[in-house]
Amino acid sequence: MVPSKKGIHALPIQLMEGVTHVNNHLKLKPVAPYCGAEVEGLDLSQPLDGETVEALTQALAEHCVLFFQDQELTPEQHKRLGNYFGELHLHPAWPRLVEGHPEIMEIYADENSKRIAGEEWHSDVSCDKEPPLGTILRLIEVPPVGGDTLFANMVAAFEALSSPMQRLVEGLTALHDGEQAYRGRYEGADETGKVYPRAVHPVVVTHPVSGRKAIFVNRIFTTRIVELSKQESDGVLRTLFEHIEKPDFQCRFRWRPNSVAFWDNRCTMHLALWDYYPNRRRGNRVTIKGEAPTYRP
Repeated sequence: MVPSKKGIHALPIQLMEGVTHVNNHLKLKPVAPYCGAEVEGLDLSQPLDGETVEALTQALAEHCVLFFQDQELTPEQHKRLGNYFGELHLHPAWPRLVEGHPEIMEIYADENSKRIAGEEWHSDVSCDKEPPLGTILRLIEVPPVGGDTLFANMVAAFEALSSPMQRLVEGLTALHDGEQAYRGRYEGADETGKVYPRAVHPVVVTHPVSGRKAIFVNRIFTTRIVELSKQESDGVLRTLFEHIEKPDFQCRFRWRPNSVAFWDNRCTMHLALWDYYPNRRRGNRVTIKGEAPTYRP
């Protein structure tokens, strides 16, 4: 749900009621006013019918990220789940993959890790010309305390901008550069002759399912607004970054073993907290191919 023009605190009635029924196949429980919903009673290891896939597609666009508890998934089942929503994406830089399954990234951090992925707000691989539609992450092992992930609704962030600020950023484009994000970042990665993706995308995009407008810039990948001078670009990006990272638009997910989060990269940013040293956090993720972001007035 997005804020009304009256402000971000005018909550829709259905969120206050706590549970929204999408259809007979899907039951959602919102976890925060503008971001996140837990899906109850769905076993992701089993084949999904077309009606359930469509309900999940609509719920994802509405809530930005969907959470599922107690999900046992084999690599084949994990990939099948992603394939319901599109062809699977291969990461341009990630060195740690599940053996025999190049589409599955192993997410791992322990006492020997110097850094983890996603420590700043971002949308996955926004530097691609066709950034991912979404990501499905299942954590197998979680620390006793910490290791939460924060998610933020970029539709809500756009709606909360003043009308003059909306008019300023609509129609602008920005450079998303993988070089600064990936070069030298991952231990064990062979970067010989490696060229990382970069792309120019609209600053404000139109979601292909909901038709709503969302801000599409982030600290990890976005380096410059093309139509502005460097000084102007730095100022506008700084303002947008500070705005989209406000807690008002966020939810915070506390992982359990076998929790699954499915987030929509087209309207959602996320941030992984590394506050669990020296404990271990381990899981697998698949990412779904998307299309080039577009803006429609």
